[in-house]
Amino acid sequence: MSAVADQSGRTRWRVKVVARALLVRGMRRAPPREPRRILIAHHLLLGDTLMLTPLLKKLRTLHPQADIAMTLPHAAVPLYATRPYGVRALPFDPRRDPAALFGEAPFDLAFVPGDNRHSWLAAAMRARWIVAFAGDRPATKSWPVDRLIPYPDRPAAWGDMVAGLADGPPPPPYRSGEWAAPPAAAFELPAVPYAVLHVGASTPLKRWEGARWMDLADRLAARGITPVWSAGPGEAKMVAAIEGAQRHRSYAGALDLAQLWRLLAGARLLVAPDTGVAHLGRIVGVPTVALFGPGSAVICGAGDFWRDAPYRAVSVDPFPCRDQRILFRREIAWVRRCGRSVAQCPRHLCMPAIGVADVLRAIESLETASA
Repeated sequence: MSAVADQSGRTRWRVKVVARALLVRGMRRAPPREPRRILIAHHLLLGDTLMLTPLLKKLRTLHPQADIAMTLPHAAVPLYATRPYGVRALPFDPRRDPAALFGEAPFDLAFVPGDNRHSWLAAAMRARWIVAFAGDRPATKSWPVDRLIPYPDRPAAWGDMVAGLADGPPPPPYRSGEWAAPPAAAFELPAVPYAVLHVGASTPLKRWEGARWMDLADRLAARGITPVWSAGPGEAKMVAAIEGAQRHRSYAGALDLAQLWRLLAGARLLVAPDTGVAHLGRIVGVPTVALFGPGSAVICGAGDFWRDAPYRAVSVDPFPCRDQRILFRREIAWVRRCGRSVAQCPRHLCMPAIGVADVLRAIESLETASA
């Protein structure tokens, strides 16, 4: 799809959403005492989507009989095939006609965890009461919102923050297995024991150096753990660019998310940058080491909800240029992260600051904890 056609599709979609939202927004607006239908409206990347899990569990705990539905990018839908916490997946693409979403019955309550422009989508889907985080810009994004919740004034994981959109006590901590594995097409698994080394990331600024990945792979192989490579669609070239990588099997670009779940479920270990796959590792329950460069190990870390997960974050903290205070366009005093582009940071230093020895220490810590 060309950029012009893509933008044209988005524009038509937004016009339909806004027009319908304005048309139906005259419905009664009051916080429901016992919502029977609940919507979570967003179009987040994989990692941010998976970090909504504490909210899903909290809503199910508070409203055991409610119909809970969540909009999802099409690629993430297979992960929700087993309906974790009874949540229905609503495939959503802002470039396509929203008619299927408009066919849903009205919702008593809606949550908008990310960009508040999706409050307009919630309104167009006839949500009677909409809750979102305060502070999004421009203010027009939040016009349909009935209740704006401020971000907390102290450091917290984003998943825990999102759970705070709903009133009530925090959800119980995550337990491995409470999210059933989705069905996956058959593929050949590696011989056990094996470790998944996921080299892909959403931005080059989150990628680790190829030589260090190879060094880590060789050290794991020397311990009797077979390393296998992983990367997302279109990222197979990242593995091919690592000198010596051909000595180990690569699944880069060959698996969908349901198959990736299956690969992680059988692994002894997952090592990945701060990306969606690291969050998936916590849900699957595989011992996970996440490498944080520009991102925040606090905001994207385990927090309270995943405190029992076999997980370690590796980060050089504080890091001088991890100094931006913006989260989803909100300025928050305690936030320390970096959202700069490659053009703004052509030679990043934060990921190269993480050494192989740092990762090995994290792996050893996981092994000690599980012994």
